[in-house]
Amino acid sequence: MSVYDTWKRGFNAWEKATAEAFENLLRNPAVLTPAGAMLSAATRAKAASDRAAARFWGSWGLSTKRDQERVLHKLNQLESRLLDLAEELED
Repeated sequence: MSVYDTWKRGFNAWEKATAEAFENLLRNPAVLTPAGAMLSAATRAKAASDRAAARFWGSWGLSTKRDQERVLHKLNQLESRLLDLAEELED
């Protein structure tokens, strides 16, 4: 048996054992409850940060992320219409 085969068997055994341990850990309500609360808090903080950034840039008269996304959507619609018209002209 080669060194690689021995290493591979050892790695597979380690991976199986750690996967089972983490799976059991992540099913434990004592872990899931605080992790869920932390994720919820992080999501609320991110939303508050996004709103604050939009207000800040808007107060300076600059476009916000939402404004930029709206303009990009309109540009894509215009490009699509232009391509359609170009195809009609070719026909």
